[in-house]
Amino acid sequence: MISAVILTFNSAQFLKPCLESLFKQDCADIEVIVVDNGSTDGTADFVKRYYPRIRLIENKKNLGACKARNQAIEASCGEWILTLDCDVVLATDFIAAISDRLKNCSSAIGMVQPKILKADKQKIYSAGIFLSFFKRFYDIGQGKLDYRFVNKPSRIFGACAAAAVYRKKMLEEVRDAQGYFDERLFFLAEDVDLACRAQRKGWQALYCPQATCYHKGNSSFLSKGKRQYLCWRNRRLILQKFPQGVLVKALT
Repeated sequence: MISAVILTFNSAQFLKPCLESLFKQDCADIEVIVVDNGSTDGTADFVKRYYPRIRLIENKKNLGACKARNQAIEASCGEWILTLDCDVVLATDFIAAISDRLKNCSSAIGMVQPKILKADKQKIYSAGIFLSFFKRFYDIGQGKLDYRFVNKPSRIFGACAAAAVYRKKMLEEVRDAQGYFDERLFFLAEDVDLACRAQRKGWQALYCPQATCYHKGNSSFLSKGKRQYLCWRNRRLILQKFPQGVLVKALT
């Protein structure tokens, strides 16, 4: 069983395409949990009115992506957790492709990364997380044309949480005092931190290009300045958490 976890913050204009693409999947055994981070645009009311079978968690204020995901993961029942940003739309065979990969993957695989394309359906948004020897992290393939990108299953460092599948057993194992996702990070690079903890405990990540989705990006309308600050601050915290030897070992 897969539990889909969707975060919202003033996301009414994006949520319907995301949910409709999820409910059109050829799979009945899926749980859907939406966490609303104190939206003021009627997002929570929209979910209640049009999707009453969805489990809705309402926060009175914006607690951040990390806290919201942790709330949903803790409430979930699935063996695998599909994290989705609210502005992600799934291809019609997404769950079928993911399910096929999960049936045949090694027990050491804790993260599966689908192919995330940008909203134009032509360029790569992310094919997973790459971590360099110098502790720089990037979205693999970002900005490259899909037809020129090497689309084959491969081992990667970690998964981009905008659309990623995590084994619940792995999440429970790497969970610490800060949660599954480190709540101090609030938003941005929290998936890098999770991948570091998972790799340190011997879990692996796999890129699955057969599963495709489309991501608009920045649905929270975060300003460039705030995004840059959070990227800088969160990277600094991650570097403090993981000594060079830990990351080098994970990369080899």
